[in-house]
Amino acid sequence: MSGYWPWWAGAVGLALITVNYTLTTERSFGVSSAWDRVLHWRRERRLERMDEEFADERALADALAAATAEHFGTGSTTTTTTTTAPHGPHAPHGPSGTLETHVEPAVSEDTPAAGPGPAPLVTQAALLLSIFFGGLIAAVTSGRFHLSLDMGPGFKNVVTADPTVMVVVLFVGGVLVGFGTRLAGGCSSGHGLNGCGRLRPVSLVATAVFFGTAVAVSFLLWKVI
Repeated sequence: MSGYWPWWAGAVGLALITVNYTLTTERSFGVSSAWDRVLHWRRERRLERMDEEFADERALADALAAATAEHFGTGSTTTTTTTTAPHGPHAPHGPSGTLETHVEPAVSEDTPAAGPGPAPLVTQAALLLSIFFGGLIAAVTSGRFHLSLDMGPGFKNVVTADPTVMVVVLFVGGVLVGFGTRLAGGCSSGHGLNGCGRLRPVSLVATAVFFGTAVAVSFLLWKVI
């Protein structure tokens, strides 16, 4: 008897986790983006410090207005009301046609706050570590933990049994997976579970392409083998 959940129970569990994460945090649940952020942690720390520095929306708007006025010599990011000075003895001091400019901030007090940004870098690192140690603990406690330096007999029969070629193929395959994930805006799990759970059209199309391609390749391999 297998100690694993049935396939349908695993699918329901993953769907509940990803959809609940999105509803609770209003952020997408993605391992690929977490890995990318942890890999470039210096850049992410700089971005987090900048976000903390400009956390106040009003202060940020005032700083942008001041910097724009200093650079261009005028409040380009403000609302300007211009009137022409009247002529005659009752005209204000200055040459005829002098313009009076009243500058008012363009940003109102009711400016809506920006949506939640990405999860903190520490959270992303904890996610990756939890995935690794969670799988390790599950394998050890179930008695299935086993270190292997190859991909098993299936890989040897279909691809190659040469260790050097195997490493090259896996490396190139990993690079292509990363490129495809960037190109598609997410991996198959992210689109299929998170995106489809939120009924995003781009995720529905991406998932259909993923599974359609997988089915076609599986039939091709079945014919070849």
